[in-house]
Amino acid sequence: MLRIAIQAKGRLNEESIALLAEAGITVEEGKRKLLTRSQDFDIEVLYLRDDDIPQAVAMGVADLGIVGLNEVQEKEQPVEIVHSLGFGKCRLSIALPKEQNYTSPRFLEGKRVATSYPVILKNFLDKEKVSAEIHEIAGSVEIAPLVGMADAIFDIVSSGATLITNGLREVETVLASEAVLIATPSLSEEKKRSLDQLMFRFEAVERSRGMKYVLMNLPDEKIAEATAILPGMKSPTLLPLAMKGWSSLHVVINEKVLWQKIEQLKAIGAEDILVLSLEKMIL
Repeated sequence: MLRIAIQAKGRLNEESIALLAEAGITVEEGKRKLLTRSQDFDIEVLYLRDDDIPQAVAMGVADLGIVGLNEVQEKEQPVEIVHSLGFGKCRLSIALPKEQNYTSPRFLEGKRVATSYPVILKNFLDKEKVSAEIHEIAGSVEIAPLVGMADAIFDIVSSGATLITNGLREVETVLASEAVLIATPSLSEEKKRSLDQLMFRFEAVERSRGMKYVLMNLPDEKIAEATAILPGMKSPTLLPLAMKGWSSLHVVINEKVLWQKIEQLKAIGAEDILVLSLEKMIL
């Protein structure tokens, strides 16, 4: 049986549970439990602090983990990054008081930088050949310049609103992070097969995101034009209608271009257009 570690609480917990559910794997939420088992798939879920997940996976306490790339790089544990999951996106950035004139990482030479991610920051400074004092702070990093503890901060940024509230501005993005699926390097062959099955489900869910299933009726003489507009995954599906000279065309379209394509289809005579949600896409 596979064991996967996920965040015990917080946004990554919710999104990890949602991904598992979309993949047909239901688990009891672990607000007061450390370990729960799915009845739909041969897997159990271990609930941990996010910063403990890389070590748990490296040690083999868990076979897999869903955790932010920032935690993987900070902990520097020997784990394999199996897949980027596309949620939990944020960035690790340097921020300064807004009146400071930042031109390059050299600005940090001799400065004090507060952070909860000293390893990633040190690696960045070493790469840039910059010598700065790193002050590790467990929380509320953004207030460090305000109270005189640091000249700059290195922290997670999502919207940037917290920085603005504290009179800071983001000047350098060091790492773009998102949730990743990690694995212990010593997975057995049986567990690797289970991981392949899990990835098959995850990828089917991911392919369906942002896609719509579109059906329409159109004259047969317009099929070539419609096909040029909507190439589909291989080609659109066509079914003859009872009304002579008309066909039903079925295709999957990315939501980003949906309205543009519908307008083009209506212009060549498409009618009765239906747009449906797409739950899974299996190739």
